Amino acid sequence: MEGRTGHGGAEPSNGVPLVGRQDVLRAFDGALDATAADSFRFLALVGEPGAGKTRLLNELWSAAGARKLVVLAGRAAEFEQEMPFGAVVDALDDHLEEHVGDLAPTTVRLLAPVFPALSAALTYGEHPGPHPAAPHPAAPHPAVPHGALGASPDATPVARYQLYRAVRHLLEQVAAPSGLVLILDDVHWADDATIELLDHLVRHPPRARVLIALAYRPAQASPRLAALVQASLQAVGGDRLPVRPLTQDEVTELLGPGVSGTRCRELYRASGGNPFYLEALARTREPVAAGDAEGELPPAVRAALQLELSGLSPQAQLIAQSAAVASDEFTPLLAAAAAEVTEQEALAALDELVARDIVRPRAERFRFRHPLVRHAAYRSAAAGWRLAAHGRIAAYLTSVGAPAAVRARHLERSGRIGDRDAIATLVEAARTFATQAPTTAAHWLQAALSLMPTTGPVDARDDDDADDPALPSRLELMMELAQVQTVGGHLIEGRETARNVLRMLPPDDYERRARAARLAALMERQLDRPHEARALLLDELRRMPDPRSPAAVPLRMRLVAERMMRIDFRAAQAVLDLMPDSSDDWEPSLKLAVAAVRPMPALAAGRVQDAVRYLDAADRLVNAAPDEHLAEWMDAIAWLCWAESFMGHFQNAAERFQRAVTIARATGQQYIVTNLMSGLARAHGMLGRLEEAAAAVEEAVEEARLLDSGQQLVFALTQQSLVTGWSGDNDSALRQAEEAVEVGAGVGEWWGSMARYAHGTALIGLGRLDEAAEAFERAVSGPLDQRTQLSVSEMMAGVEAGRDRADAAARWVRRAERLVIPGLDAHNALARLASAHALQTTDAEAAAREALAAATTLAEAGHLLDVGRARLRAGQAHAEAGDRAAAREQLRQAAEIFTSCGAKALHAQVVREQRRLGVRVPAKGGRGGRNSQLPGGLSKREYEVASLVVEGCTNSQIAERLFVSIRTVETHLSHIFAKFGVSSRVGVVNALTRAAPDPGGPGSD
Repeated sequence: MEGRTGHGGAEPSNGVPLVGRQDVLRAFDGALDATAADSFRFLALVGEPGAGKTRLLNELWSAAGARKLVVLAGRAAEFEQEMPFGAVVDALDDHLEEHVGDLAPTTVRLLAPVFPALSAALTYGEHPGPHPAAPHPAAPHPAVPHGALGASPDATPVARYQLYRAVRHLLEQVAAPSGLVLILDDVHWADDATIELLDHLVRHPPRARVLIALAYRPAQASPRLAALVQASLQAVGGDRLPVRPLTQDEVTELLGPGVSGTRCRELYRASGGNPFYLEALARTREPVAAGDAEGELPPAVRAALQLELSGLSPQAQLIAQSAAVASDEFTPLLAAAAAEVTEQEALAALDELVARDIVRPRAERFRFRHPLVRHAAYRSAAAGWRLAAHGRIAAYLTSVGAPAAVRARHLERSGRIGDRDAIATLVEAARTFATQAPTTAAHWLQAALSLMPTTGPVDARDDDDADDPALPSRLELMMELAQVQTVGGHLIEGRETARNVLRMLPPDDYERRARAARLAALMERQLDRPHEARALLLDELRRMPDPRSPAAVPLRMRLVAERMMRIDFRAAQAVLDLMPDSSDDWEPSLKLAVAAVRPMPALAAGRVQDAVRYLDAADRLVNAAPDEHLAEWMDAIAWLCWAESFMGHFQNAAERFQRAVTIARATGQQYIVTNLMSGLARAHGMLGRLEEAAAAVEEAVEEARLLDSGQQLVFALTQQSLVTGWSGDNDSALRQAEEAVEVGAGVGEWWGSMARYAHGTALIGLGRLDEAAEAFERAVSGPLDQRTQLSVSEMMAGVEAGRDRADAAARWVRRAERLVIPGLDAHNALARLASAHALQTTDAEAAAREALAAATTLAEAGHLLDVGRARLRAGQAHAEAGDRAAAREQLRQAAEIFTSCGAKALHAQVVREQRRLGVRVPAKGGRGGRNSQLPGGLSKREYEVASLVVEGCTNSQIAERLFVSIRTVETHLSHIFAKFGVSSRVGVVNALTRAAPDPGGPGSD
């Protein structure tokens, strides 16, 4: 491992001086100074192979040590590109023992599947430490929703977003108290999961003194890595530092006075100023000539490396080749196993390799002096010999109990068709990382499929394998592959795999065809292709002789869901009418699924009694059902949760959404998690739990971005915009809504209309009322549920009344009244609130009565935010009617509600109304100013920002903590500077420290 740590001491540079690079070294100094002063920084060194990136990272190591910063370093490897989180594990794993005591048990459990040290701690019930035979826990593969053709052992895989947050917390712990520099080299070879993790850390920086520095080759960098680096330039003030070739003068300086000018010029032309090429060419006394590169290396450099390797003894050459096949960092035993020699023979050869600077020792392991040297050694071995060497290494790793993921890369290169052990190992490795690194898992599943015989029945299994879940049939494995591809955001590949299963299944295998078609239709839906999804489902239904058979029901269930996404509840009901509630040949989970989708169409049709009856029946079934039954029908359960929400049962909905999220994650069904988390955020928000809503919706957005599904992202961004607006940051709410509209524009489905609703709501918060009216008109002209349409009517009635447009307000009230659903009192209360808005200017007393009636009904249902808004309107109406005492009381209750919820913008509106009535409002609820008892006359929000500056938070960290935009933080800071009369963050720290308020005074809570 290269997880080096310390407070000083760079990597050895073998006495070669550093020449030039002053621009990069100055950038290092600036980044390290910023990190030492409590700031997160991100650096990316970009250069061609051999340009000197690693050497510069060594200089960064040394400079960080001089500042007493902890340094951890790791690197990705060319021939281990599929290893999940390889570079990060390389950097951190050896040093977790000293920090595990600072981590919560939940965090340790999240990290254990990735970090062997923590896995060993959980396995052996002790703090993590060296344990040579401690394997990764083999987390089984996720279950496919009622489409699993393979086994699905119980497991609780870790969602990627949760894992990434846990790594961020780990970095914060390691960074305390002196600061941390995390160096990752050769990131162009890193797996997708590592890039995703780095992307998360850039967008959600650790709240600690952390510098992340990485190096990569631009030509081999994935588009996602390049985008990550570009994003860091704006998000966290990152730096992209090009590592350019040396000039001819710098080459002359590097070679020193012992090399003639003619030779210097010759070497410069041949190397192009590339330090590694220069070094390789200088090692030989042969004449060199410049030439175009072929693949990795120019011909002259390749020849020089081959000459260097050919100068070794035969035994040393063998060990060099064996080590290159074995691992980026290898032990003598591993090289000996590959070479089929004794350990003593390997050690003797390694002595020669170290003396010739082919490899360099690292504690009890060895590493090639440069990845290009390993590349040359690997390519110097015959292809057939390499294949056999991979097989020998796999056998050795099996004998010492190495994890399946470590063995998998050797088996995929050496396994033979029909090799049951190799297939089982590849499947085990894939299942271990199916949720944490699904792209890698898919790669290993495809490798396992490539080793399965292509002749004979595709679903046949040997009798000896019947009880071995690690050896699925080809069909089972392909279904598993489709699910993993989907989890990894490779929706097109997942869809094609599922469709291939359909092509392979016999036409009369109705049950399994239905399951495969349902999965393929789910993928089409995630790809925003609803028409293709419906066509696929209908095509399979036409094949079935009995449209009411158990095999047909899953397809009809998907058709119901497709219709409901378009708010075409009549068509959904028509499909449901063809299905009984139960049948003797149905599985219990199927009965539950049908019950779960019945309430929504009934509610949409205004058949409230039927909807309540269906909801009660579904409640009984769901509450009594084990989790595995729900897991088979998560999309149906999601509709049940949303039905609860649309009926105003937000407390029940929140509990049901939470259970569904837990089950979906436990079974690896990430495709539905964003939908469920968005619904959970909506329920929390309406119940006044804005902090919980913000956390849920942040997770929903992250999960959607990882899944790369436009539909899911719109779901999440819509709810995030609403929650952010309720919390008081209307600028951010607008940006989130605009992104949601852009992604979902033109879709013609409910989620696209919901995005326009959020857009209009955010515009109202910013006072852009004409634009809000246009956004709402576009929203209600598309497919939109009645509850949201009623909300639009209520808000617009208030907007028009506030602009003294009585006729326009009345039109919105009439629209609201048409949306009333008898029997849903909490739903209908919004129509009364709309009436209160319209009556405000014509009959204030009647307005107050309507608002109070709405508040009472909403309070009974627990809709806390709407209760507060109704009491705010009641207070305004009482004031208009001249009843100042009643006005003050209603405004007081509204203020208490909004304070308890954290609804800052609504609270500020209440405060303005209270002050108009002469109520002296404490500074903690208002804007501060001259009457504020906070230091320097700061407002409450300015004081919060200043306090976080004292804690050492960067602007982006403050924005994340307070759920505001970075621009808003910058505006607050400019006001704070002006009020304190300072010009820097240090000045803010000093001023606030001198003038800290009394803990019992205003602002202390």
